[in-house]
Amino acid sequence: MEKNELYARDISRAQWGKSSYSLQICVEVAEIGGGAVALRDSKNPDLGDLRFTPEEWAAFREGVRAGEFG
Repeated sequence: MEKNELYARDISRAQWGKSSYSLQICVEVAEIGGGAVALRDSKNPDLGDLRFTPEEWAAFREGVRAGEFG
């Protein structure tokens, strides 16, 4: 899956949900098909989103669990 493909997807109808890892930072996650996900700031959704391939998302989750972003 290519990044340009992810950002070409129309996600205007995506179902956003608050991340279980979001304590003080308001992060929302949406599945956008094929195992890919998008993240956005729930307080500022107009700022856009970050999109992750399934592989990138798995690596990101592992990094969060390992405390790499603390």
